[in-house]
Amino acid sequence: MSHPVVIVGASMGGLRMAEALRRFGYTGAITVIGDEPYAPYNRPPLSKEVLAETVSHEAVAFEQRDSTADVNWMFGTRVQATDLEHAVVTDVNGDVHPYSALVVATGLRSKRLTVPNGELRGRHAVRTLDDAIALRRELVPGARVVIVGAGFIGCEVAATARKLGCDVTIVAPGTHPMQRPLGTELAAEMQRRHEAQGVTFRMKTAVTDLVGTLAVDGVALDDGTTIPCDVLVEAIGSHDNTEWLEGNDLDLATGVRTTNDLRAVKSTGEVWDNVFVIGDLARFPNPIFDNECRRIEHWNIPTETAKRAAQVFTGNAQGDFRPIPSFWTDQYDNHLLAYGVLSLADEVKLIDGEISGDCVFGYYRDGDMVGVCGIGMRSVVQRYRANFV
Repeated sequence: MSHPVVIVGASMGGLRMAEALRRFGYTGAITVIGDEPYAPYNRPPLSKEVLAETVSHEAVAFEQRDSTADVNWMFGTRVQATDLEHAVVTDVNGDVHPYSALVVATGLRSKRLTVPNGELRGRHAVRTLDDAIALRRELVPGARVVIVGAGFIGCEVAATARKLGCDVTIVAPGTHPMQRPLGTELAAEMQRRHEAQGVTFRMKTAVTDLVGTLAVDGVALDDGTTIPCDVLVEAIGSHDNTEWLEGNDLDLATGVRTTNDLRAVKSTGEVWDNVFVIGDLARFPNPIFDNECRRIEHWNIPTETAKRAAQVFTGNAQGDFRPIPSFWTDQYDNHLLAYGVLSLADEVKLIDGEISGDCVFGYYRDGDMVGVCGIGMRSVVQRYRANFV
């Protein structure tokens, strides 16, 4: 091929794609372009164990294998546009990069609060290494930490901040933390365990403004109250990093729509043969569950999709792509492990253990298991994984 495979996105997905291309026999040039200044690193620990220690690139960096030693890594370079018809991408410096195949691996970025008094110091998100470094400096004993958002990242940060001696309040619109994926009963139990560790929850509320002049002093809520605040953590979801793909014939409604083999789909239903999407942005059908295209933002998906895309590109793919989504979260001494797509369930029930201790919940749609999640009891959870093979 006269042009390299260009991978846009230098996080875990981009790294795994480069590794998989070599593993499945591609010997041509590979260029990986990433907007962060760092070599690929592992993001999940940034809101968990690494945040409790000294945050550094060395603590989270992936090992670079010999197979990718000849890859052209372009760090600190953002791609701002692409022309799929002419097979080129353009970076912020105006440099044009022709490609033989394009891999979309730009992932997500944090949503931020939009409030009138928003230009204050003390606001944080947790998505990048620099985010975690900045937040860690402020998580000192006695700091009053307000976390907006009660999903996994918000709750993981809450657990870490409490271990570090901070006063922690979670503000969120739902009834219980992590309720959408976990279901009401398990989510309520996790809230109880957080409260036992000293976390205060202000559920069914929303932030209307921030209090302060130069730095955040408080958070104003829609019930008319104000919470004192030294450190504000915004964990309210994500935006797709797809702006650089706009203007092309792609479905960017949610992530990037693809076929089961991860090729990007045109509005006509035809595919871009040389454009692949991996990681959090890939919206693909998984025959394990149904034929609906959906994104799966779980930790194993960047690796699974990278492997599959490389197999397809090199002609080594066999059968349907049927990845089993998996995630884990550590909060205090509670280790949660899950397989499947829990949010598809119309019925959730306790299937092993006791709710007040280690336990396993099954998630069912029309009577069929679509997910399993356990606190502890790892071997039991893994046994149920066989239901999705």
